[in-house]
Amino acid sequence: MKILCIGDVMIPGEQFRQACAEINLKSKEVLASDWETDWDKLQNRRLVIEKQGPEAEPVLPQILSADKDTEMLLVLFAPVSAAAMDALPRLRLVGAARAGLENVDVKAATKRGIIVHNIMGRNAHAVSDFAIGLLFAEARNIARAHHAIKSGTWQKTFPNSDVIPEITGKTLGIIGFGYIGQLVAKKLSGYELKVLVYDPFVPDAVVARAGAVRVSMEELFSQADFITIHARLTDENKGMIGRAEIALMKPTAILINTGRAGLVDEDALYEALKEKRIAGAAMDVFWTEPLPDGSRWRELDNVTITTHIAGTTADALKNSPYLLTRDINALVTGGEPRFIANREVLDRPEVKAWLDSLKA
Repeated sequence: MKILCIGDVMIPGEQFRQACAEINLKSKEVLASDWETDWDKLQNRRLVIEKQGPEAEPVLPQILSADKDTEMLLVLFAPVSAAAMDALPRLRLVGAARAGLENVDVKAATKRGIIVHNIMGRNAHAVSDFAIGLLFAEARNIARAHHAIKSGTWQKTFPNSDVIPEITGKTLGIIGFGYIGQLVAKKLSGYELKVLVYDPFVPDAVVARAGAVRVSMEELFSQADFITIHARLTDENKGMIGRAEIALMKPTAILINTGRAGLVDEDALYEALKEKRIAGAAMDVFWTEPLPDGSRWRELDNVTITTHIAGTTADALKNSPYLLTRDINALVTGGEPRFIANREVLDRPEVKAWLDSLKA
């Protein structure tokens, strides 16, 4: 079995190669290389791919020069387009060590009978921790006080000084109640919050088990003191939080976004903050990254902003390739893999035959 690993500065190919030891095959040859080794360039390139898809870049040289017998391709952010798949005629599995699959053409893979693996929740603890940190930072002016001291000012009053809240006993609204949203609720449970959930796809039993209440979007925005966003961005929900929803927020409420900027109407949020119609916001994601010089977000005094780092911890990055290869190992050894994005291909005769050959 020939396996090609293409890493980047965030998770080098060598880490993927080491993780491939988890895959229980009779024999395997693992080759590893890196796509983008400059941190800033990686952020720019991956954002373009997330917006435009894997076809935004030509097929990578690592793929074009790879052994044509390569059957598995493992990546983090490297683009895997239909043309990339065609360059590896024996390719049977693409694995991405992340939840998002914007860099993999899943539809093309399915058409070609190629299994697509990803991993959900690899940075769930990292993101949920960060979202909670942003909640406290914005509500209690932690970042602003730090910045003031570093700038030579001993600041004691802030834009929200008249309404600085305690967290205990308030109402928390969670948009998107997957693993990350559930972790946020669990980790904040000691604060005796009332938890409201908007997520049309999560079963009632999951919401009830968390001690939360399922509500409409309108109910959540009108009742919550803190709103945190943990939904994935799709064509269907782009801009789902617009002027109407933001207009429902309490003047003392705070919006936290560690999900995707595209879920929120940028102009509507900016205007609400500028006009002090809501108390504040905290954001780790932006419509344009990095923020350009002169960005209007830099001018506001009631927003906490960070550089898209919510999911970036040493633990999350280190574990990601192993989460991926362990799930692939479950597939090739006849177990129950958790993270296959296109399970329908498993019913195809040629895919079944390939999997059977691995177990023989």
